[in-house]
Amino acid sequence: MSIRHLDSMFAPRSVAVFGASDRPASVGATVWRNLRQGGFGGARWAVNPKHGQIAGEEAYADVASLPEAPELAVICTPAATVARLIEDLGARGTRAAVVLSAGMDEAMRRAMLEAAGRHMLRIIGPNGLGLLSPHAHLNASLAHTCAQPGDLALVSQSGSLMSAVLDWANGRGIGFSHCISLGEHVDVDLGDLLDWLASDARTRAILLYVESITSARKFMSAARAAARNKPVLVVKAGRSHDQAAALSHTGALAGSDLVYDAAIRRAGMLRVDTLEEFFTAVETLAHFHGQPIDQAAPWPAQLTLLSNGAGAGVLAADAAALAGVALAPLSEATLRALNVALPANWRHGNPVDIMGDAPVARYVLALKTLLGDPANGSVLLMHAPTAIVPSGEIAAALAPLGKLAPGRLLGCWLGDAAVQGARNTFRAAGIPCYDQPEEAVRAFSMLQTYRYNQQELLQTPAVQAARPAHDWTLSRALIDAVLSQGREMLSEPEAGQLLAGAGVPVVETRVVAPQADAAVEAARLIGYPVVLKVLSPQVSHKRDVGGVALGLASDEAVREAAGGMLRRVAELLPMAGVTGFTVQPMVQRPHALALVLGTRVDPVFGPVVLFGQGGSAVEVLADRAIALPPLNGPLALALIGRTRVARLLAGWRDVPAAKLDAVVAALEAISDLLAAEPRIAEIDINPLLADAQGVLALDARVRVSAAAPGGTAHFAILPYPSELVETFEWQGRQLTLRPVRPEDEAQHRAFLERLDPEDVRLRVFYSRRSIEHSELARLTQIDYGREMAFIATGPAAAGGDETLGVVRAVCDPDNLQAEFGIIVRSDLQGSGLGRRLMHKLISYLRARSVQRLVATVLVDNQRMLQLARELGFSVEAPDAGVRRISLELN
Repeated sequence: MSIRHLDSMFAPRSVAVFGASDRPASVGATVWRNLRQGGFGGARWAVNPKHGQIAGEEAYADVASLPEAPELAVICTPAATVARLIEDLGARGTRAAVVLSAGMDEAMRRAMLEAAGRHMLRIIGPNGLGLLSPHAHLNASLAHTCAQPGDLALVSQSGSLMSAVLDWANGRGIGFSHCISLGEHVDVDLGDLLDWLASDARTRAILLYVESITSARKFMSAARAAARNKPVLVVKAGRSHDQAAALSHTGALAGSDLVYDAAIRRAGMLRVDTLEEFFTAVETLAHFHGQPIDQAAPWPAQLTLLSNGAGAGVLAADAAALAGVALAPLSEATLRALNVALPANWRHGNPVDIMGDAPVARYVLALKTLLGDPANGSVLLMHAPTAIVPSGEIAAALAPLGKLAPGRLLGCWLGDAAVQGARNTFRAAGIPCYDQPEEAVRAFSMLQTYRYNQQELLQTPAVQAARPAHDWTLSRALIDAVLSQGREMLSEPEAGQLLAGAGVPVVETRVVAPQADAAVEAARLIGYPVVLKVLSPQVSHKRDVGGVALGLASDEAVREAAGGMLRRVAELLPMAGVTGFTVQPMVQRPHALALVLGTRVDPVFGPVVLFGQGGSAVEVLADRAIALPPLNGPLALALIGRTRVARLLAGWRDVPAAKLDAVVAALEAISDLLAAEPRIAEIDINPLLADAQGVLALDARVRVSAAAPGGTAHFAILPYPSELVETFEWQGRQLTLRPVRPEDEAQHRAFLERLDPEDVRLRVFYSRRSIEHSELARLTQIDYGREMAFIATGPAAAGGDETLGVVRAVCDPDNLQAEFGIIVRSDLQGSGLGRRLMHKLISYLRARSVQRLVATVLVDNQRMLQLARELGFSVEAPDAGVRRISLELN
């Protein structure tokens, strides 16, 4: 990924339009007119060899005749001319171009990119609508209208949709920092723009209109980084696309749109279905984004409704039920306080109706009471105008209360002119406002989803980090044997062996020859009743040929079932070869739920994990959810929680709750198996029984491929790099030097709290040692694709491990430069541990081809400056109390 020269794209000092024209309705005339009418203040030049003047301004014949190299070129010329223009522009010094030309074939695109690559010239397009940067008065587009300045960035893979959004937003007074139509995005893509917009000071929120993603890991890395800084909202087209027929239940259920949903969620973004929902979400997130996200003290997901009439409360309650938003039950203390504040005939529940005759004081007391109890969650105030008290007076009295509970108050002022002043008062106080109760509840629901997604963003699970190391030798040998026989499908016994080796409990299975007597003998050894299944490489779904018989309780029943299966396979699939039968005990677990657990390789996002309700009607029920590996406990629980069967797993009536830890462990085991064995193409466990005893896989299908489509190399999210872990002897202690991982949060906090305040000041320029969970999460739950933190740990006197030092580096998106910081526990400084950490970091960055390592050091941090010199860093002269140090790596 790269943000190189994107500044030239969005804030150029000069612009040249190639193919500018005065021919009405032509592309060149439209772009030239838009550039002029947009008020761009820099130099602008029209280029067209057929004209001496265009629209009253001098026109130039070619690149060479321009007064200087344009910082940005906008190309509207025929497709065959583009590559030559890019070559000439790059040679002259231009570093950014918007190519609007349509009709380029693959050879033309390749020639254009080769020319751009020789000069590091960046391209947006071809075949797009162009870009607008209203703050720079830059309209380098074919848009029919301009964009107002604002703080929303729009990135669209559809030019027509961008045009519609501009028209829609102008009618509502909504402005933009940038609007970009990607066209065919052969160079600059969604990942590049997310990286650039994440650090753009003029952009408060980012809207993506996505039709397809071509580089999943790049997109996910950039999206996760951007979503940590500002809200990123996605409108993704394609929910209605039918899926091709699949061999397995997992393949049929794990549609591509569900995978996009999973990716958007895991990246901490919010998916919305309509443009109107987008602007509603922006209004909400503008006020709530930045509130601490703490798994230990979760954001209140419940809602309390407060209105001056029953109607609005009922509408909001109905909307909450449809959206799956829980209404908060009022505590006894809250009820007592409201009984004092409200008339005796109030309804004593949520929604809270304070009556249409409520004076200002009643509003204040009721709202203060509800906000005073965190258990009430967020409060939605709904007000319909009355003749008793002007709405403006009520808003003026209530707005200051929002500061008592930041991020917990929403407003809905029903009406129009009579409540406009009240809306303005609330918005000025930073309280989001909505016109209808349903809109307000929908906004809260989107906020709820966004918060959950942000919690998933903070998860960067390690592969087996918190579980015992696993020996995958037998699993690899099994797959080697299957592929050596020219097969891709594992037999049911082989699939069971593979899953058992990964840690998934599997029912006992005996394989016998395709003879009734052999099946009877196995049944006697297992003990009746038993399950008999046909074994054939050509039979994918056994039930389709009557190849499964349950509850066989005698020798005669087994013989009859075996003979029937052989006859049916011969009749229905005469080309199929029956290699045997499998005999299993008839598992009797009356309260067990049938689940499905599977994996497939998505063509965009790589391996994905599916979980849901299983059984023979699995595709009809379609109760499933998708997640991207690697998984840890919290991510597995979140995956389970997105299904309807999760409520059944919690138990009901006389049915005890299932052992959820066992379900989570099975999901983690499958995630580990996907990471360890790249040749796994698909897994389908159905059913996986789950009850209070645990889980048990009764049937499974596994497909492998010599092409190795899976493994961590194809994960959309880079997993924990366990290959970088090393141990060494140090001062008589066995220490471990490894990348930081999410599970390190508690010991990282303890490490920071043991530091001397002066040491903290020297490293991070302030002396505070306390740190919030959200800050710790950003230090321990990192994206290994763009940053690295190595920690040195050793055995603690009280047991367990303790952190002794940490070195951290963050790479720029171009992988040219990394900025580092290092800190060693105060009592261990000067012992050589810092040098060991620095050597580890430098070696890692060199292997990643990073070119330069830099840092800013306080002038009085002499120990760090001395270490830097010894390591070969150049040290600049002091400037404002600091020195810049740098080391050329490659």
